[in-house]
Amino acid sequence: MSAVLTAARSAVRAARPSARAIPAASLSLAARSVHTLPKLDYAYDALEPHISGQIMELHHSKHHQAYVNGLNAAEQSYAKAPSPKEQIKLQSALKFNGGGHINHSLFWKNLAPQAQGGGELAAGPLKDALVADFGSIDAFKKKMNSVTAAIQGSGWGWLGYNPDTKKLEIVTTPNQDPLLTHVPILGIDIWEHAFYLQYHNVKADYLTAIWNVINFKEAERRFVEAAKSA
Repeated sequence: MSAVLTAARSAVRAARPSARAIPAASLSLAARSVHTLPKLDYAYDALEPHISGQIMELHHSKHHQAYVNGLNAAEQSYAKAPSPKEQIKLQSALKFNGGGHINHSLFWKNLAPQAQGGGELAAGPLKDALVADFGSIDAFKKKMNSVTAAIQGSGWGWLGYNPDTKKLEIVTTPNQDPLLTHVPILGIDIWEHAFYLQYHNVKADYLTAIWNVINFKEAERRFVEAAKSA
């Protein structure tokens, strides 16, 4: 089983309640529909004016749904592949759609309406670590924005926790590649579908605006969990 396939299953497992044992005869059928589109914790227009409701609806219900559908189809084909060669041919589809599902499932949790604390970074372990590793919060945001804006084509900018150095680091991944070298703390989608309808080709404006709706509480929860596990 591929690393991305394993990661895709792990990314959604924590959000699911424990399931009863599935009869063996039903396992193949159940596997075909294992991935579903996660519900958002807020309305599509709740992030306005920073991210429009139209963008959120299209991004979630169309783009993310397409990755879910593609991943389920790729897994079904992988399970039926008659040889390792045929399975290898499916690695690209598994990586792209599996990564898209993983990344977006994290991304929605990265965001929160301002009325629910979006954009607010309270004193605590995450703030302390950001200041320690980047000098200041403003310096962190500036570097995160510049590194993410420099991505050629489509991809993701990440604040990740490096379990080896035990530091927060800014890294990028191309296309829909998931972050596997670090524990993702927060990610910014820089694909055009995430901003173009509102910000057109001005990535800098989108990157400036998104900080107003970043869910730092969720980011801190991930950071604390990652630091404990390192």
